[in-house]
Amino acid sequence: MGNFIEHSPNHRSEQDQEKKDIKESLVDKINQLGQTNVPQLGQESNIHCLTIIGQIEGHVQLPPQNKTTKYEHLIPQIVAIEQNPKIEGLLIILNTVGGDVEAGLAIAEMIASLSKPTVSIVLGGGHSIGVPIAVSADYSFIAETATMTIHPVRLTGLVIGVPQTFEYLDKMQDRVVQFVTSHSNITEDRFKELMLSKGNLTRDIGTNVVGRDAVKYGLINEVGGVGQALAKLNELIEERRKANMPKEGELLQ
Repeated sequence: MGNFIEHSPNHRSEQDQEKKDIKESLVDKINQLGQTNVPQLGQESNIHCLTIIGQIEGHVQLPPQNKTTKYEHLIPQIVAIEQNPKIEGLLIILNTVGGDVEAGLAIAEMIASLSKPTVSIVLGGGHSIGVPIAVSADYSFIAETATMTIHPVRLTGLVIGVPQTFEYLDKMQDRVVQFVTSHSNITEDRFKELMLSKGNLTRDIGTNVVGRDAVKYGLINEVGGVGQALAKLNELIEERRKANMPKEGELLQ
């Protein structure tokens, strides 16, 4: 006769506690980062997906009803992606209305400085400071129906009406212009023309660029979806692997 093993109540309670801890950990990750997987050793996929949604939150905490991407959550993720040898590529998915200029530029600079291949895709919208983040990747895609709003830098709240304030705004705007033009195929004159256009937005100056127009202006590389973006990222990963392979002479040495 086979042995019948009855699990003790203590053993069952330990298992239940372990399941509860795992569930709480996943819920915590969703609450904090908006996703269940964070870059860490042992991750199965060699591609990490970074989502930037809602409003980019910087130095000022936004109201709880706002859907936000907190830059202090993205920074350690990007560092972990760079350090983790099992992650070979990064896919950035954007659907953002923009937000804090300096936080957005910080994220864009970090993505641009990664040594691993990066591909971005704009779904829905990549507005305002979302534009530099979209172009910071090695290759960028935009969905056919997605839009990107290009407008001058603005400050909300009390602004001291002195020349220094406007000079500061102008310099901040120049930082955005320089970053976008150096990481895409759009010219500085064309980008400024879109930024300062008066006939496109009802209550503001600027331009709302849709899908194919973003590619036509040289802002984004290609119109496409998730499938094309992943295919391109895998292509860039393969190119990097070949570039890092030792040559025959080096193997003999």
